[in-house]
Amino acid sequence: QVQLVESGGGLVQPGGSLRLSCAASGNILSINTMGWYRQAPGKQRELVAGITSGGTTNFIDSVKGRFTISRDTAKNTVYPLMNSLKPEDTAVYYCNANGRYWSGAPFSTWGQGTQVTVSS
Repeated sequence: QVQLVESGGGLVQPGGSLRLSCAASGNILSINTMGWYRQAPGKQRELVAGITSGGTTNFIDSVKGRFTISRDTAKNTVYPLMNSLKPEDTAVYYCNANGRYWSGAPFSTWGQGTQVTVSS
C-alpha cells in the first residue's frame, strides 16, 4: 500500500499565503506524477497543480502566477505554495500520486484532504 499524508491547510485572509505538503510512503518503486486537486462545496473536483518526476509542472489557469509547486523526489514529497489567495480558492485540497509498487504494478492514491479557507 501507499499512504499520502497532507498538511498545511487552514484559514488565511485574502491576499495571504499557505504552503501545503504531501508526503508519500509505503511500497513505492517510483512515483511518476503528484498532483493537487480541490473540491469546493457543490462543485466537481478539479486539478489545481501537478508535477512530474522530471519536474515538469502544470497549473489550472485560475492559479497561474499565484501558485507554485516543488518536489523532493528523495522524500516523495511535494510542496504547493499558494500566494495571493482569493476567497474562490476556498476548498478541500487533495493530494494524488501515481506510480508503481515494487511489484511493478501501477497505483493511484489519494490523500485524506486538507481544508483551505480564504476569508477575512
